Amino acid sequence: MSLLHEASRHLMDAGGKRHRPMLTLLAARFGNPAEPDVLRSAAACELVHAAALCHDDVLDGATLRRGRPSVNARWNDAVAMLTGDFLFAQAFLLLARLPTLEARLEVNTFVRLVTGQIREMAGPADDEDPTDYYATMVSEKTASLLTACLRLGALASGADEGSVRALERYGEAFGLAFQISDDLLDLFGEEEKSGKRPGTDLLKGAPTLPLLYALSSPGKDSDRLRDLLGTAAPEGRRTQLTDEECAEAIGLLRHHPAVGRARERLDAYVEEARAALGPLPDGSAKDTLDLLCAGVAHRAS
Repeated sequence: MSLLHEASRHLMDAGGKRHRPMLTLLAARFGNPAEPDVLRSAAACELVHAAALCHDDVLDGATLRRGRPSVNARWNDAVAMLTGDFLFAQAFLLLARLPTLEARLEVNTFVRLVTGQIREMAGPADDEDPTDYYATMVSEKTASLLTACLRLGALASGADEGSVRALERYGEAFGLAFQISDDLLDLFGEEEKSGKRPGTDLLKGAPTLPLLYALSSPGKDSDRLRDLLGTAAPEGRRTQLTDEECAEAIGLLRHHPAVGRARERLDAYVEEARAALGPLPDGSAKDTLDLLCAGVAHRAS
């Protein structure tokens, strides 16, 4: 159908960094990268990411994605949701063609993605630590797909079990570091370079690590942030901010000690990811994965 094809191509043609298929192709270098299932795996990973973006933009009411109108803005929410479903289905079809059961079971990643999204929307219970809750949510919503990309590339290429396990550990730590760096970019990033307006996460009520640290800290700046970002019953989400309130909140956060704590957590995950590379054979693929860690740390500096 032409509408479904056009909506599907709309996001894919907008570009993007293609981190997920790149990770799949890098992981395949630890086996035989010429295996035809490697490209199928990489394509499936990018389709899953694109599908998730379609759904996220509906949930967030976003109107821009990668510098162009989002699918929901270009058409409507129903078209965006169905386009996301279609892209997910295409990814399933590609995964179904993979020869090993372990690779086909990567569909479980989609369960974790949805669980992480629901966890973000619901927020922690009164007796749950918000930062522990955040780590679980990020593991499900962000790190799970990055880990799956690496695992699929390794499995599809016939890499040995030790390499698969090392890449899994790398993917989990790298995914957590990637999200924290994204949280910091929401405060310090330049819109021209990142494609993301500062304060976007604040405006949509997304929990970020610097904010969680700040809200759990004493002091007048934290008190003011708690006043600005009071929760709205029954959802428990932060209230919508005006542009002036958002600017004030960003200013308070930029100079808050919580930023330093978040950077320390980021650095710890980066070092964990680098350490996970230790058992892998030396070569350009391993070097590139290490450089990606440096890039994640640098983009938030």
